[in-house]
Amino acid sequence: MNFPAPLVPATFLRRYKRFLADVVLEDGSELTVHCPNPGAMLGLSTPGLPAWLSISDNPKRKLSHTLELLEADGGLVGINTLLPNRLVAEALEAGTIPELSGYASVRREVKYGKASRVDFLLEDPARGRCWLEVKNVHLMRTPGLAEFPDCVAARSTRHLEELADQVAAGDRAVALFVIQRMDCEVFSACADLDPAFARGLEAAASAGVEVMAWSCEVEAGGVRIVSPLPWRR
Repeated sequence: MNFPAPLVPATFLRRYKRFLADVVLEDGSELTVHCPNPGAMLGLSTPGLPAWLSISDNPKRKLSHTLELLEADGGLVGINTLLPNRLVAEALEAGTIPELSGYASVRREVKYGKASRVDFLLEDPARGRCWLEVKNVHLMRTPGLAEFPDCVAARSTRHLEELADQVAAGDRAVALFVIQRMDCEVFSACADLDPAFARGLEAAASAGVEVMAWSCEVEAGGVRIVSPLPWRR
């Protein structure tokens, strides 16, 4: 997925009120931007990090700029948690992920579980249904190790239980972790930050939910899903 327009370089200053961040533009002016990330952003909130912003021409938006990328550990990291669903939609259309290709139709935001909407529902007369949940990953504390989540993620744990319910009903279910950085070689659940999620992922896998992790190529011009990573259990 290419960004529709060149990103604006800036320097990260601070993040606050969950969805706001302050940056300094190249001309020295300070700007408040939208930070589309509800997580803790561990390792990605250090003042002085190089940042890249997209600009919206929507006149109804209060903040015209959105924080898209930060440079950390020598590489670019995508922090926009809304982006992975777009990346997966693109990958499904292109057949980038072989295990998820070949379905006749793809629907998004389909109601399931108690009060949830699955990110994607893949359907095919011959293959049945595949319920696909997508999670954004950007945490790396140990070189080469991508981890999720970076804070307690009760909603994500509930999604794992709901995926397991779909398997029990006879369907296929997949938890797909999209890693918006290029410097990771393996994926793992972050058991010390959210032990409930780590247990939930193991339980879901034992119940038949497929766990997949794919890393991205992250550049200032765009982000795309490129390579599968092993899951370290």
